[in-house]
Amino acid sequence: MRKLILLFALGLLALPVHAKGERAGNFDYYVLSLSWSANWCALEGDARESPQCDASRDHGWILHGLWPQFHRGFPSYCQTSDRPPSRGMTSTMTDIMGTGGLAWHQWKKHGTCTGMTADQYYALSREAYASIVRPEIFRKVDRTLRLPASVIEDAFLKANPMVEPDGITVTCKKGYIHEARICLSRQLKPVPCGQDVIKDCALDDAIFDPAR
Repeated sequence: MRKLILLFALGLLALPVHAKGERAGNFDYYVLSLSWSANWCALEGDARESPQCDASRDHGWILHGLWPQFHRGFPSYCQTSDRPPSRGMTSTMTDIMGTGGLAWHQWKKHGTCTGMTADQYYALSREAYASIVRPEIFRKVDRTLRLPASVIEDAFLKANPMVEPDGITVTCKKGYIHEARICLSRQLKPVPCGQDVIKDCALDDAIFDPAR
């Protein structure tokens, strides 16, 4: 019985820690999460009739979010006295985030934990997004492909030589390439990711839709 309890406790230690309601400004580094818009639309956005998926928008890699992170686990929904962003403020982020709704959600869940005001958080998010080169080769895809997820990571590493292999992870969802996540310091310099952030997709035939 004692052995079973010990094994259970060790299993819990291996799980990611999700700290809710942490003190704002208390974190170690950032995760910059980039989502391939066409794949998100195929998985969720089309069913929601999201404006992000309108062909006229022509999104590629959008900013899913800039997430404060601990070396193990992450804070979320932190208490803050700062005013929430206005609708006008969130709408200004649609060019890189797809929708104002996503911008609002990212502030509420992650931005509140930075210790910044909403406009400061959005400005930093835009700076972080601009600091990473999104490989142009993905824009040239004109049909749905099946490819190893490692191809996505390799392309980002080639386009961003300052990023080390342990500073990026590519995730999949339901067989699709989902996100490229790059770890950055509080000064937005590439750093190694924590073990609970690394979720490398091992698929050799992940789906990748062309931008639309």
